[in-house]
Amino acid sequence: MRKKRAEKRRVLPDPLYNDITVARFINNLMEDGKKSTARRIFYSALELAGKRTSQEPLEVFRKALNNASPMVEVRSRRVGGSTYQVPMEVRPDRRTALGIRWLIKYATDRREKSMQEKLAGELVAAANGEGSSVKKREDVHRMADANRAFAHFRW
Repeated sequence: MRKKRAEKRRVLPDPLYNDITVARFINNLMEDGKKSTARRIFYSALELAGKRTSQEPLEVFRKALNNASPMVEVRSRRVGGSTYQVPMEVRPDRRTALGIRWLIKYATDRREKSMQEKLAGELVAAANGEGSSVKKREDVHRMADANRAFAHFRW
């Protein structure tokens, strides 16, 4: 190997909840470097979600992220001229990254008026084990389960 692997950057916890996962979510939500806008959207979405479920907002967020994060995924592996979809466990940092990405993507696709409402809706749905982001996770799990026969090609 010529180059060493890039070092993981440490993300500073967000100011309101003092949580690193929340900071990562805000960074993913941010567009064009507008972090204060991303924070405003996220915090108001959390408040909305908390009101709708009458639970602790951060607890709703954690449950939603946990329900949207995949445990196994398929990765392409080339063996003897043919490509197999090999099921593999997802590393913890990638697991949360995928969960965050899916929550934001499917929140954006929702039909509500503002991004706050969209995000709150997706968070509440995911916390209840429904919604598009959880469906995506189920699909990924189903794909991995269907390709269990190729698990011996793991590397």
